[in-house]
Amino acid sequence: MDLHGYLCFVATGGMFCCISAGFSLKLTENGLKMNTFLTDDTKAVLLLCGVFGTDRSTKPLTQTEYTALVRWLMRSEMRPSDLLEKEHIQEASLGSGLDRQRLGLLLGGGVRLGFSVEEWQRNGIWIISRSDSDYPSRFKKNLKEKAPPLLFGVGDRSLLSGGGLAIVGSRNIDRDGEAFTRKAAEQSAENRLQVVSGGARGVDQIAMSAALNAGGIVMGILTDNLQKKSLERTARYALADGRLVLLSACHPNAHFTVGTAMGRNKLIYAMADYGLVVSADHKKGGTWAGAEEELKRPNSRPVFVRVGTNPPAGNKKLLEKGAVAWPDAIEKGHLKQILDELAADAKEKRAWESRSLFDLQVVPKVENIEKQQLQVAEAPGEYTVSSKKVAPPETIYEAALPLILSRMGEPVTASELAESLDVIKTQLSAWLKKAVGEKKVKKLTRPVRYQKEAE
Repeated sequence: MDLHGYLCFVATGGMFCCISAGFSLKLTENGLKMNTFLTDDTKAVLLLCGVFGTDRSTKPLTQTEYTALVRWLMRSEMRPSDLLEKEHIQEASLGSGLDRQRLGLLLGGGVRLGFSVEEWQRNGIWIISRSDSDYPSRFKKNLKEKAPPLLFGVGDRSLLSGGGLAIVGSRNIDRDGEAFTRKAAEQSAENRLQVVSGGARGVDQIAMSAALNAGGIVMGILTDNLQKKSLERTARYALADGRLVLLSACHPNAHFTVGTAMGRNKLIYAMADYGLVVSADHKKGGTWAGAEEELKRPNSRPVFVRVGTNPPAGNKKLLEKGAVAWPDAIEKGHLKQILDELAADAKEKRAWESRSLFDLQVVPKVENIEKQQLQVAEAPGEYTVSSKKVAPPETIYEAALPLILSRMGEPVTASELAESLDVIKTQLSAWLKKAVGEKKVKKLTRPVRYQKEAE
């Protein structure tokens, strides 16, 4: 029996009741009362911001408009569900600056919403709003007011806790990029790291398929055709296994647009612990824009990029903007530790490069005197002096290195060295990284410590 076969409308005392298999609607002149799996807050947000039915005469609230309304609700100690009562519409209009008639028409669209909710429910699609307790906390924390008011999804909602590796890249990708994508996704699965991607052709789909085939967990953040993609064979099996969740801030039957695709990038990064750019065109496309936006954000997630064989020009430019090269070798079981260490090094480097004049500890310049060479003695911290004339150090690093090496009788941490030398840790970390590159200092792991290289 189709939808119309089991819906019945009963006129009683000026109100209509619509009863169906999955929900019940109670329509009055005040708007909508729904008994369903949706929270009352989400019902109100759907009416205000959702798109359903064919009637487009009243435009839903934009995210900016909805945020203005939420600010008023918070000041008034009210919730979205309070707007389902007609008497609150007038004051909501005055407090938020939104048109009263428009709010009334949106909140009165219960019949159209009821049919849409029934269709979504029959296809396994759930809806949550920013007011719900299981709305992704990562979106709220990382995006704040830019977090989508509504989310449509299919799959295990417990996976919304997020985390893991966001793998993104161009739709058109060469063989090297495809092989790299598969390997990175498989490594994530082997290391129990969730893969987050966008479901688009190219890198996104390759990463998601490879991770699922390797037994991993995947979150796909889509911009179009959530309902259609959830019915694909590979998706159905993974959804049934509880290893895939598909999420969209757009209508479940929405078509692709460039604007929504660009907006998806921040959602992908916000849900992950790390980002990995497989291929990016320089200053073109959503992959470049998303990575650049993330790198500019305060407290951004680490963004890694593919290097090695034939990386695109955009990847090299992202390195210059603060991205980190993806490691060549990853030992099974240690991916997260390796990424954390690389990210920490990159963060300290950025902090050093963005230092102010007052952060520097300056070594006084010595002029027109006989230069004496300090030679490190066997006992740490002691020196012997030679009267041999030598060229003065040209950088602070060259002047500080002998003293740093003198404190490495045994392996030490960067924090211990910084305290011993009375220097800021970010400065010392930059020197240590340079010394490691010059093979004058060896970096140990598990835990991270430093020791002098054998001569």
